[in-house]
Amino acid sequence: MVASLGPLREATERHFRTEVPLRTVDEMADEFRADDVLAVLLAWDAETAMGLPPLTNDFVASCVERYPDVFTGFASVDPWKGRAAVAELRRAVTELGLRGLKLHPSCQGFAPNDRRFYDLYATAVELDVPVLFHTGTTGLGAGVRGGGGIKLGLSRPILLDDVAADFPELTIIGAHPSWPWQDEMLAVAQHKANVWLDLSGWSPRRWSPELVKAVLGPLRDRALYGSDYPFITFAKWLDAFRSHGPDAAVEDQILRGNASRLLGLDAG
Repeated sequence: MVASLGPLREATERHFRTEVPLRTVDEMADEFRADDVLAVLLAWDAETAMGLPPLTNDFVASCVERYPDVFTGFASVDPWKGRAAVAELRRAVTELGLRGLKLHPSCQGFAPNDRRFYDLYATAVELDVPVLFHTGTTGLGAGVRGGGGIKLGLSRPILLDDVAADFPELTIIGAHPSWPWQDEMLAVAQHKANVWLDLSGWSPRRWSPELVKAVLGPLRDRALYGSDYPFITFAKWLDAFRSHGPDAAVEDQILRGNASRLLGLDAG
């Protein structure tokens, strides 16, 4: 991860107001096992836009293979690599066993609704895997002059509306509460039944009243727990989430049930 984030790692730590100690895969597995958490490990490939080496799908798959009780994984591909990106997504799912695709429009430098990248979505539909899009601001490049060249507008949730409409069979997950465009994300998710919410990367104590109402109400069947570990720990996220008073059934849906249904996991 250190090499893949390059000089932006320190800016990200400042953004989250935390210093992230380096951990081995073994240490991470022990930590998640102690918290009874199944972690979704994310690969990373923004090589074209950022010039940094990928955190590869093979590495993520090797971690999942080593600790299948605590890890599952999502692939990443660089959208600008065209046919090679499509082929890599297919390999990551069919050969490596990864369960989804993670894309970061701002860091990868592409607009989600640009039709040049539609072959990726068509392949995800064919493979029956969800696509997780980063939405909203990002800690990467935050506080750096020029933001490290990262353009936030590429991660506006409204851009996903076109994708959801053009690919009704594609399951789309909007990652993070999408600040400062939370209302856009809620509008898209409430209008398009193939759009889900990921709740990572933003303390529930900072959620808007509209987001709390949606997550505990009409979108409770399509809301997914996430922490953005290591920047936010499971314990801190859960304590903040419980401050909103979810009942036991809704809490179980968001922490386990929805993800189990979406990814075909054992809910236990």
